[in-house]
Amino acid sequence: MTSEIPEKLLALKKREPIKALVSAFHAAFPKGELYLVGGTVRDALLGRDDNKDWDLVVRLVKPEALEKFLKKLGRVDLVGKRFGVWKFLPAEAPAEASPRRRAMPQNTQEMLAKSQAEAKPRPTAAEASPRQTAIDIALPRTEHSFNSGGYRDVSVDSDPELPIEKDLARRDFTVNAMALRLTPKPALIDPFDGQKDLRAKTIRTVGEAGERFREDYSRMLRGLRFACQLGFNIEPHTMGAIRIFMPHVNDYQHTPLGNMRVVATEIIARELTKALVNDPVRAYDLWFESGATETLMPELLAMRGCKQPVNFHSEGDVWTHTRLALSRIGDIGFKKLFGAEKPPALVYFGTLYHDLGKPSTMQTPEEHGTDRVRYTNHDRVGAEMTEAIAKRLTLSAAEGFDIDTEKLAWIVRNHLFVLNGHIDEIRPNTLEKYFFNPNLPGRELLMVMYCDGMAAVPEGGLGPDHLKNLVRLMERIDELTALGAGNKLPPPVINGGQIMKLLKLKPGPKVGELIAALREAQLEGKVKNRREAERFIKNI
Repeated sequence: MTSEIPEKLLALKKREPIKALVSAFHAAFPKGELYLVGGTVRDALLGRDDNKDWDLVVRLVKPEALEKFLKKLGRVDLVGKRFGVWKFLPAEAPAEASPRRRAMPQNTQEMLAKSQAEAKPRPTAAEASPRQTAIDIALPRTEHSFNSGGYRDVSVDSDPELPIEKDLARRDFTVNAMALRLTPKPALIDPFDGQKDLRAKTIRTVGEAGERFREDYSRMLRGLRFACQLGFNIEPHTMGAIRIFMPHVNDYQHTPLGNMRVVATEIIARELTKALVNDPVRAYDLWFESGATETLMPELLAMRGCKQPVNFHSEGDVWTHTRLALSRIGDIGFKKLFGAEKPPALVYFGTLYHDLGKPSTMQTPEEHGTDRVRYTNHDRVGAEMTEAIAKRLTLSAAEGFDIDTEKLAWIVRNHLFVLNGHIDEIRPNTLEKYFFNPNLPGRELLMVMYCDGMAAVPEGGLGPDHLKNLVRLMERIDELTALGAGNKLPPPVINGGQIMKLLKLKPGPKVGELIAALREAQLEGKVKNRREAERFIKNI
């Protein structure tokens, strides 16, 4: 227990959504103990305010009394009776009544409330509105793992009399095993020196690392993610255990429903994505160092030692090039072109996988008689490999990141767009197809092309005109944008039906050719209204 509590921790009890709950709990259970645990405590000590999870532990209150109390303050879902876990959603403060409005009789109010409740089912605590935050509330728990590595494959027992230190002992890392007692008297409980590890910027397991990971193999990916998210190092013994146990992330176990993964792919996708978008270069390095790359994305390893022509890629092999490309996400030049807003996850994975096809398509003068090292069709091959990896890892299941497998593969397939031909010779309707189609990630493709271009370092180094093709491409896109409203192009002046009526044509390929020709003329500024469009069509 820590005697002095930082003011930034004490301020948490005054924060929504727990402020009213803390006060009401203390009034209802003067001898009860209410603790804030986990990531919120950690982030408050670090001065971070981006944690959205509120986890509370209640001691010395019987579960029946606790549930009855919570139901008076909001909506409650019992997640597991034996586990002693509730998901609680505080009731929203009622709108102030107008001073001119007369109060209804009490029985009328009750009748109206009853009829409204019957007409509209109450949402569960899990269905919180964007303005509301659900709170996880639990009794102190102990866990006994069956050492299968599955996070659900444990025996859990709750006990309101259990010391909080016993509850914290079951947690993964020391920085997450601290508790702030909110009532009756504030205190910081830190039995595993989590504060010390916070100051040292260290990720360390609670207790013996191998034991923690055998309980739940997903903790290894979680530890890598925390290192990326917090900018911490992983303590050597913890990293050593991660290297040993990482292959088990792919384990299966036999269940009555058949063979199932010990670590669900949804968890794998979530942890990989969070690590990558928080610090792409750190994630890239840690995945390799820990064995996660070999276990989950072995296709990437072929990029190591895959040489590139020095005159175009003095930075090194494909592995080094990809690492450098990841470092370009969000740099000064990136922000100058695309703004300071954090890019979507598609950009991170598109950059990670953009040259995935190079090793399997590499041709050399010595072996294939080419004029230099070439990677013919590596964009197409890489897209196929990307789609296979994304499906295997179910990246689309990473909640909150919107990673569409087909869009990701499309980015990899088209990442050489800026190198194909002269930019000013690209037809306007081609630009429209790639960069104004709401179903295609055109902006994300531009971002990946920037990262790829800035990581391709010629022998003489990067010059002021290094990205002139990309800059010109974006200028042409802006020129087209100026024709419409906002970021949308103007609609076609006339449509296919009007063209057929004008020329007395029947449906067929000719109509499609006319539509394309007219659209190109419109986007080039040669046709601005219906009269000019009809003249253009008749001349064709």
